[in-house]
Amino acid sequence: MALTINNQLLLLHDILEEQTTDSIGSVSEYQQIKRLVQKLTEDNRITDEQLLQLLPEIYNYGEQGEMNQHHSDHITTNKQNIENWLHAIQRTTLE
Repeated sequence: MALTINNQLLLLHDILEEQTTDSIGSVSEYQQIKRLVQKLTEDNRITDEQLLQLLPEIYNYGEQGEMNQHHSDHITTNKQNIENWLHAIQRTTLE
């Protein structure tokens, strides 16, 4: 069963929120972030312009996190960005 766009956004939100709450992330989480963003981008069904502009940033975050040995530092450095992304994702899922 395929995930809907809303399910994908909620999953992305949950992963990012958990990382900021716990200040830890795993390589598999970063890979999942990249897969989710790639799928969301390919579907062309997101109409929120702000979120569309943020998806490449989120993808880059996942890519950098996947290669970074210091996951807590990576999360801390991107904490403000993540909070902005969470807000945009949440707003989109409520529409």
